[in-house]
Formats: sequence, structure tokens, C-alpha cells
Amino acid sequence: IRPPRPDKLRDMPRTNASSPAAAGFVYLASQSPRRALLLEQIGVAHQPLLPDADEDAEALEVTRPGEFPQAYVERVVQAKLEAALQRLSRRGLEPAPVLCADTTVALGRRIYGKPADEAEARRMLAELSGRTHRVITGLGIAWGKSRRQRAFATQISRVRFAPWTAAEIARYVASGEPLGKAGAYAIQGRAAAWIEHIAGSHSGIMGLPLREAALLLERAGLSAAQVSGCRTEPSMHNT
Repeated sequence: IRPPRPDKLRDMPRTNASSPAAAGFVYLASQSPRRALLLEQIGVAHQPLLPDADEDAEALEVTRPGEFPQAYVERVVQAKLEAALQRLSRRGLEPAPVLCADTTVALGRRIYGKPADEAEARRMLAELSGRTHRVITGLGIAWGKSRRQRAFATQISRVRFAPWTAAEIARYVASGEPLGKAGAYAIQGRAAAWIEHIAGSHSGIMGLPLREAALLLERAGLSAAQVSGCRTEPSMHNT
């Protein structure tokens, strides 16, 4: 399998790393614990910017008829970023760059999001069994005065599964790991035992391609060399 060419970063005006944009941390607008851990891995301080109780975050991920997988991911990332910026404004929080991401699995033009239940998880895994699929992760960041400066990136990896038996799929689904995961699996979990080949970014398959994330953060005035540690959002905003 030929490794995919990384997409170019888009809409990326240069920012002076010593400018006020370098707040020392980034808001991570994601409920994924894996993305938080990946940011910690490269030493980037972050603060969660989670949805309010009355926000329907899942509605942003609904697919549109005939939508191509990459276009879908890029649209959802833009929608997530806009929702996060509105959230930041409502709460009157300290200014800082806002980072968000979205990941989906695709086989041809078919999009495999998070399974609604165990039956859908079993169906997804049966269709991915013994085949090569794409894992597409989009990133978006906003910074600067009123967070008007924005940049986006997309990373595409390819993953080939070994054949799964129906019994293996049933046991894996029964573990509960596939639920809440795009494509009904987690590469960092038990599914790794069935992965024969990867071309691309392991961290991207987990949900946050670190090379692309580092480049976006650099544009916003942050880098792993400048910040370290983790901040915790006040509990009143952890909704």
C-alpha cells in the first residue's frame, strides 16, 4: 500500500510565536480522552472546552446524502470549531487558541461513524474485515483577536484488517470497546490484534495526528517546546 500524501495545511497565516496569541495553553474542544492524552504526549498544555448540557453535539456529525468522506470530515470540523467558539464566548473564558478535531472511517465512499448499537458495530466490523479502509481526521484551530484567524488540516491513513471470524467480532463487540468509536474499533485497544498494516499516522488513527496538530499550534503561537503540563477547566463548565 502506498502511504498517502499528507494534505496541505489550509488557511494558515503566519503568527509571531511571541504574540498575545501565545496564551500558554490551548482549549481542546473534544470529549475524547484519547485526544487529551495525545496532546499531553507532546507536552502541550490544554484545557477542555466541553459542550453545555443543552448542546446537541452529536447533531453536528450527521451525514448528508451523497457526501464524500473527506468533505464530510472537513465540514464537521468547521461546524465543531464554530460551536466551540460560541461556547467560549458564552462562558467569558480567558482568551486562548481553540483546537477541535473529527475522525471517521471510510471504505470507498461509505462513511463509518460511531455505531448506534452492538448490531451496527458487528455489521461495520464484518464489512471492514480482511479489507483496507481509510481513517480520515480533520483538525481546526482558531486564534488571535476574537479568534478570527483560523486554519485547518486533514490527515488520511490507511489500515488493513486481517479477516475476522463472526465469533471474534461478537467477542470484541461484547467487550464494549467499539461503541463510541468511528468504524467500531480503537487502534490502541484490542482491535490492534487484527491490524495487519498501517500507512499514515498512528496518532491520526487514534483521533489527533500529532504532526499536523503541532503545525497548527505553531501557527497559533503555541509549540510543545514552549508549554508543558495540563490545565483543568473549572467544574462549572465540565458539562
